[in-house]
Amino acid sequence: MESLNITHGSVSMNETLVQHSQQATTFGTAIALPIFMFAGGAIGNIIAIIVLSVSRQERKSSAFYTLVCGLAVTDLLGTCLASPLTIANYMDKTVLTVQHLCEFHSFLLLFFGLTGLSIICTMAAERYMAICCPYTYQRWGVDRRFAQKFLFYIYICNIFFCCLPMMGMSKSELQPSGTWCFIDWGAEETVAAAYAVLYGSVSLLLILGTILLNLAVCGALLLMRQRTVQRPVTRASVRDRWRALSSAAETQMMAVLVMTSAVVLACSAPLVVRVFANCFILNNDPNADLAAIRIAAVNPILDPWIYILLRRSLFRKAASTLTQGFV
Repeated sequence: MESLNITHGSVSMNETLVQHSQQATTFGTAIALPIFMFAGGAIGNIIAIIVLSVSRQERKSSAFYTLVCGLAVTDLLGTCLASPLTIANYMDKTVLTVQHLCEFHSFLLLFFGLTGLSIICTMAAERYMAICCPYTYQRWGVDRRFAQKFLFYIYICNIFFCCLPMMGMSKSELQPSGTWCFIDWGAEETVAAAYAVLYGSVSLLLILGTILLNLAVCGALLLMRQRTVQRPVTRASVRDRWRALSSAAETQMMAVLVMTSAVVLACSAPLVVRVFANCFILNNDPNADLAAIRIAAVNPILDPWIYILLRRSLFRKAASTLTQGFV
């Protein structure tokens, strides 16, 4: 009987060790993702800021590249402020149960999500004015200082708007996964529900504005090219204008804008969809909510590599290679 008891005891101990080992493996796998995303976002954006700072083209007083640098700094700040809280919560599940930390985490997700959309929409508006309204662009004096002031206004407005839940207009709560906090988008209170709808509406307007401005710019460039090809150019001013529009720098700006817009909108759209789904359809799907916020968190990782890979020197090499391929 004693040998049986010892055997049962050893089996129980082995099962306990196996369970602990499985839990440790699961924990390691779970925490590896936020650590990897934190490292990828921080390192990528630091490299992008350095590339933007040392490049000859970007050192010029260009409003567009000031906005690009502002987006990189925004992504870096969002990664460095939000990710440590997420990692700490993976290590200690009680971190985000503290209401003040939960509200702060929710504010960070609200603010940096909306600010990224605001800056990319401003970048699209800047290109639209430069190409479609050049006289207004020059009269307003759109340059680096103008862009810096506009970035400041974007930050101030979004800070105020995203602080409204902490002022009592809505409330932040720990989501069912226990790994992130966000506004109570399924709240029954009229004011709280109105804020969730308002946040989703502003985000949607920024997305639609970016898409329409990009389409308008691309359409204007194609129309100008078609007119130039069909009709011989007799004025030096028109010829110079088309050369400016067709230059490598201008083409590079459009490539950066289109690719960055595609990444930002693709990463932000799922969260906006979930906001409206939780407000109107009342479709309580925590897994879909978690997937949406994770997709949004990928945005700061992908954005900087667009600026890095499309820097002037590489862009020229790629353009010359494509040109030779078609000749």
